[in-house]
Amino acid sequence: MELHERQQFDFLLMTAVERYVERLEQRNGSVEDALARLRSGPNGEGVWLDEFVAAIFDDFLLDNIGGACFVLEALAKRTLPETAAGRVETVLIEMARTAFAGLLKQKTEEALEQRLAFQPADSGGSR
Repeated sequence: MELHERQQFDFLLMTAVERYVERLEQRNGSVEDALARLRSGPNGEGVWLDEFVAAIFDDFLLDNIGGACFVLEALAKRTLPETAAGRVETVLIEMARTAFAGLLKQKTEEALEQRLAFQPADSGGSR
């Protein structure tokens, strides 16, 4: 991957993490609850990781073969679960979404943990 493409991917990931953290906190009431729910059920009520990833792919025009290849190239060293058979385009886009969702979940957990570490001890985790 070329350096300019890596920079674009890093910006995409940073933007997605910021937006997702903000939404999780709003939906779940506190950083602790957001982190717990993300870890216990990434697609559960108030978390909806796959829906968020689909929206990010749509917003950043990645819901096509070129966008899927861009994401997969950036995440080439990550391991994916098995994917269903289908058209090459459909499978590549689903693989890209799955790979991105895994990384987004990891980075969001890290961001929420960082926020927890910097919250005042007497706040009880609520904002």
